[in-house]
Amino acid sequence: MTLSDLAIKKPVFAWMLMLCLLLFGGLSFFKLGVSQNPDVDSPVVNVRLTWEGAAPEVMENEVIDPVEEALMTVEGIGKIRSTTRFGSANITAEFSLEKDIDVAVQEVQTKIAQAQRNLPREMDTPIIQKVNPEDQPIMFVGVSGTRPYRELTTFVRDRLVDRFQTLPGAGEITLNGFTEPNLRVWLKRDKMRDLQITVDDVVNAVETQHSELPGGVLQTSQQEHSVRVMGEASTAEEFGRITIPQRVGGGILWKTLRISDIADIEEGLADIRRISRVNGETSIGLGIKKQRGANTVALAHAVKAEIADIQKTLPEGIKIGVNFDTTKFIEDTIHELVMTLALAVVLTSIVCWLFLGSWSSTLNVILAIPTALGGTLLVMNFMGFTLNTITMMAISLVIGIVVDDAIVVLENIARHREEGMPLVKAAVHGAREITFSVIVISSAVMAIFLPVAFMKGIIGKFFFEFGVTISVAVAFSLLEAVTLAPMRCSRFLEVGHTTRLGKAIDSFIQGLTARYERTLTRALDHRWTVVLGSAVLFAVSMLAAGRLRREMSPRRTKAPSPSASRRPRLVLGHDRRGLQEGRGAHAVTAGAP
Repeated sequence: MTLSDLAIKKPVFAWMLMLCLLLFGGLSFFKLGVSQNPDVDSPVVNVRLTWEGAAPEVMENEVIDPVEEALMTVEGIGKIRSTTRFGSANITAEFSLEKDIDVAVQEVQTKIAQAQRNLPREMDTPIIQKVNPEDQPIMFVGVSGTRPYRELTTFVRDRLVDRFQTLPGAGEITLNGFTEPNLRVWLKRDKMRDLQITVDDVVNAVETQHSELPGGVLQTSQQEHSVRVMGEASTAEEFGRITIPQRVGGGILWKTLRISDIADIEEGLADIRRISRVNGETSIGLGIKKQRGANTVALAHAVKAEIADIQKTLPEGIKIGVNFDTTKFIEDTIHELVMTLALAVVLTSIVCWLFLGSWSSTLNVILAIPTALGGTLLVMNFMGFTLNTITMMAISLVIGIVVDDAIVVLENIARHREEGMPLVKAAVHGAREITFSVIVISSAVMAIFLPVAFMKGIIGKFFFEFGVTISVAVAFSLLEAVTLAPMRCSRFLEVGHTTRLGKAIDSFIQGLTARYERTLTRALDHRWTVVLGSAVLFAVSMLAAGRLRREMSPRRTKAPSPSASRRPRLVLGHDRRGLQEGRGAHAVTAGAP
């Protein structure tokens, strides 16, 4: 008993199989993420190094060189690029395409840990990240206004970041033009000279007294209490009351001396080295990044809804809005692909109706499309694919392919039916006769597209989802053709053209068949001429292919979003050098309370 016999004899089983594919395919469609491109990790690892206050030359000699020497011993590394700037450095390591990027990250972490003993103790812990185009911010939210800059930074840090970061699908929130609040201690040179106090004495007092240390526990015979030492000052006044117990050199102080006695203390900001403006007003930009596999468009809609909710409770003098939105292009692209997909289904239905001659035959064929696509979406969900340009292109392309098997099966069953065979018997015999041919047809199509999934290089990584999507869709169309199509034909199938339009199409096809027969006869009478002409055409095609330009993707222009067009100026990298004049020769920066 073949699959087609089983489906015809047990139609409930076949209908339930079809409904399961449609149901779980529909659920998978709503669970799939939406993005512009597939989620592909490039064979690149980025290392960020920070050493506050270090000059670029010092960063190069003391930090970059030891790290580069350690990274050069990692297997599979191809190229290393590094850039240095004041207080920070960035190292980019490129690996061969065959290298597993997760393994590469672990090896880089190991090598940097081994080189840690050669690095300065004062520098921050290196940050190691994989490079992925999908890790870029999908949109930028700008917060601006006429309020003081410190109030903007406090509002963004305390009230906005957490609200955006807890949205479904949201990842890291990057802050552009943001300066951390801190406490500034402006030392008085004359007072320090009179009291013989140095900057090191002040720094030592801050480090030892402006910190929280574990206090242990206080035990009694019946109870145990945890002890907390309130070491950190919470206000500028409390910070000023920190005492300087002794000199670093060991000298004794004969009276109580506080930091406020030798310095002015104020709540301020860190050194401003980058500023951003929106419509000429000081602003802070929030870059919204999405999680891997998340729905980009849904996240953008959630961010805009959150902005609308925030605007209801905004303090006076503060404005918030979307300055740049990349999801608009993605949304338009996916919408156009969906429209193309729907148009392909409609045109396929019309063509099937014109040539098959009845709505029952057309319905039999058209039902193959959602059934095959439902199974394809289910597999895409399990494999972690997203709805992107590549997968949507594959689905649009496969619409015309998945109906081929159903048309072949239906045509053979209809032929037996036209010869007078009963409907069920025609479905059984027609499906048996054509099953092997349908398998060959589907195997040939899969043999064309499945190797795309095994392509090497960065192109292969991008087109992996393309090859798998088309191959899975063809496999499900084969399953549908040998099970569901014969079952439906055994239940409802009308053959023959009875309308005037159907008879006209039959007459046109008969005339086209006669002309094709005459053309084929002439071609067989001049076989070598046809073969020679085909060879010449093939050679010319190869020559033309060699002259075509090569690029990874076609050039395209993204129209700026409306919010981006309203942003007239963005200033980055504006350095503020030097300290305030007239406030003393030395300055100590402490952490924000």
